Amino acid sequence: MFRTITSRAVAATGLLLALGLTTACSTGQETKSGSDASVAPVSGKISITYLQKQGDQEYFVGEAAGAKAKAAELGVDLKVVNLGNDANKTISEVQSAVAQKSNGVIIVVPDPAVGPQVVQTAKDAKVALLTSDDQICATGPDPSSCAKESLVPRIGFSGAQMGGEVGKRAAEEYKKAGWSAADTRIVSAWKQDVTVCGDRVKAAKDAFNGAVPGVQNIDVATDNTPTGAQDKIAATVTANQGVKHWVVWGCNDENVQGGVTALQNAGVSADNVIGVGLGAYLACKNWSGDKPSGMKAALFINGKDVGALAVQTMYDKLKNSKDFPAEAFAPTTMVDATTWKSAGVTCS
Repeated sequence: MFRTITSRAVAATGLLLALGLTTACSTGQETKSGSDASVAPVSGKISITYLQKQGDQEYFVGEAAGAKAKAAELGVDLKVVNLGNDANKTISEVQSAVAQKSNGVIIVVPDPAVGPQVVQTAKDAKVALLTSDDQICATGPDPSSCAKESLVPRIGFSGAQMGGEVGKRAAEEYKKAGWSAADTRIVSAWKQDVTVCGDRVKAAKDAFNGAVPGVQNIDVATDNTPTGAQDKIAATVTANQGVKHWVVWGCNDENVQGGVTALQNAGVSADNVIGVGLGAYLACKNWSGDKPSGMKAALFINGKDVGALAVQTMYDKLKNSKDFPAEAFAPTTMVDATTWKSAGVTCS
């Protein structure tokens, strides 16, 4: 039954492949949305299940490590499960968490279409539910069209804040390079049906244009993977042979790395490329050797901070009946070839 419903929903919405990725900052709004309103406080040892999509990806490996460290500090029994990109496994693992008497579930879904079933399963079992990174909606498959009160509380990063930092750094690099708008193009690369990616890219454009108006932008639709972005951006470069300088940003490091590689393969020298990544887990590879790179900077998003904050937030709910915030954000740090190691970036 679920497989049929989910398959249709997946077909309708597509799988989200991107991260729905700053001291913690709350929106200041408390909420009883999702399934937490009827959850009783726990007097004994707290058990939490953390379900992650793409659990072998470097960001989520860090997120799990942060969650485990915080759980150990708080004396919480924590189980972490890798969902991969399997939407069906998401529901079966939520049901398994309920059967194993978990008091709370923290989840990063592979596909937001499963949101309503995840919420209902947790609600029926009176298990507290919190999301990290990506949003899910209690009443529909698409968080972007969800009423605010139906969004499940979320711990993660602010897409607008992240994109704004990327755009500002790109503008700084552009000014430092002394380029002109006439022979420069910006490539904005992202999977265009992923809402959080659109938020990041829009914020990057706004921040750049606010500091350096007049540079033409080219939107490039990708699948959010390095090879996918490389193929699409290579075609864009071929179609714009007269362009001398390139600025590249996107939803994540994968898009920017793909763009930097495509430009390199097209014979564009590193000093004619300004790539600003988002994540830093791939961008850092460009800075490990002595070879010049078009990847000039990247916004470091530390999954450890999100994992730790998610577990702390769930603990406060279950132990002290503190309402979840509607959203709470972990910190981000802009890094480059000279600062990434000291900032704690781990290359994947």
